[in-house]
Amino acid sequence: MPAVMSGGTAGVDGGGRSLDCRSFWKAGASETPSAPIREFHDALETGDFDRARVHPKFLHTNATSHKWAFGAISELLDNAVDEICNGATFIKVDKSTNTKDNSPMLVFQDDGGGMDPEGVRQCMSLGFSTKKSKTTIGQYGNGFKTSTMRLGADAIVFTRAIRENNVTLSIGLLSYTFLRRTMKDDIVVPMLDFVVQDGQIAPLVYGSQGDWDSSLKIILDWSPFSSKEELLQQFEDMDSHGTKVLIYNLWMNDDGLLELDFDDDDEDILLRDQGQNSGASTKVQKEIIQQHISHRLRFSLRAYSSILYLKKFENFQIILRGKPVEQINIANELKFKKVVTYKPQVAYDSQVVSVRVDIGFAKEAPVLGIFGINVYHKNRLIMSRVWPSKYTVLVIKLLQYNLGWN
Repeated sequence: MPAVMSGGTAGVDGGGRSLDCRSFWKAGASETPSAPIREFHDALETGDFDRARVHPKFLHTNATSHKWAFGAISELLDNAVDEICNGATFIKVDKSTNTKDNSPMLVFQDDGGGMDPEGVRQCMSLGFSTKKSKTTIGQYGNGFKTSTMRLGADAIVFTRAIRENNVTLSIGLLSYTFLRRTMKDDIVVPMLDFVVQDGQIAPLVYGSQGDWDSSLKIILDWSPFSSKEELLQQFEDMDSHGTKVLIYNLWMNDDGLLELDFDDDDEDILLRDQGQNSGASTKVQKEIIQQHISHRLRFSLRAYSSILYLKKFENFQIILRGKPVEQINIANELKFKKVVTYKPQVAYDSQVVSVRVDIGFAKEAPVLGIFGINVYHKNRLIMSRVWPSKYTVLVIKLLQYNLGWN
């Protein structure tokens, strides 16, 4: 993806900085006219077709891999967790306000190693990853794009890094709104870089000054910020290194309400329309289920993130809206627990992988009246399923058939 583009905002009214359709599942079908055919002739003459082109609609299509908004949030939490090896001690998740239109923004900030100019370009490119460790969660270079675009139409990244005593600040804008409203036929990501020398911040220009100025103009036109000074202020609450991601023009549901609810709980972020049906048959059972984590994780980010990682962190915290998330090890919440080791039946020359399985009853059983399965990989929750107890026999038989259990 080109990091710099020339071209302005022709054809866009001065106040229009959001998509016509703000529902995620409908935004991909919203049609925008293509760029004039003359642009293709100009590009051909300048050799711009020497690289593959990716249409902006791919950003939306790619993000549909996340059916659930919390699944997208977990990808961004994973990025911070993967930075623990580089000194990260926290990831903050909070709400901020876009001062241009007074709309809410979703903010993620960590104190990891940050990204230098090359690193942030790789982060915002499609399918590039430098994570080679077997312990890192993300490895395929796609999570940042799918997660940010699933949560909102636009994202801006601020990152500060120290590499070989060189301190750099970088800013990148991934804006579906900009690409669609300006009728781009290719994904373009404006970038700005700065270097800190003797306590002074100076522009770091890799191409031409004209390209740098053009990127600055696009970012100011299409981001929540109106000046270079406002952009640089975003680094003031960072330590010597770290990354901040702001997601704005957040998606709405079919009723025109934000998918994410910031108002009902000042210490949480909730999903609308996800927690009404508890499946309870009595008032007592309903009260127990509604307070149980197996129910709340469907709509409460605090509940979901509390069980997202199996082992508790020693020197790392998820701080949600100013309050640390208390991690819960689901296996420790069971009574009459039994641990079994599952080994799949494989061919003779195949590598055999054993899996530890903790089986037990919820502390609230039998009143709770539900049962479920949590599957973790590399310490990370990858599947969580809960069923009413009336389906217990059926699901156990399915597990026995699919996993070869006796």
